[in-house]
Amino acid sequence: MHWSSPPSMTIDPAKTYSATVKTTAGSFTIALDAKAAPHTVNNFVFLAHQGFYHCVIFQRVIPGFVD
Repeated sequence: MHWSSPPSMTIDPAKTYSATVKTTAGSFTIALDAKAAPHTVNNFVFLAHQGFYHCVIFQRVIPGFVD
């Protein structure tokens, strides 16, 4: 996948966003801080909707590593 320009801003930085990641080792939810990093969250949401993260391999899975 390749894009010639960044995606247009589609999120509302005032709202709260999260993403649930499903893996063969289980699922986890991450908080997306749109107020602190609106462009990063917008890019993540755009790429997720495009299927960019589908079948991405996690190199290391350590239970309880990040709280």
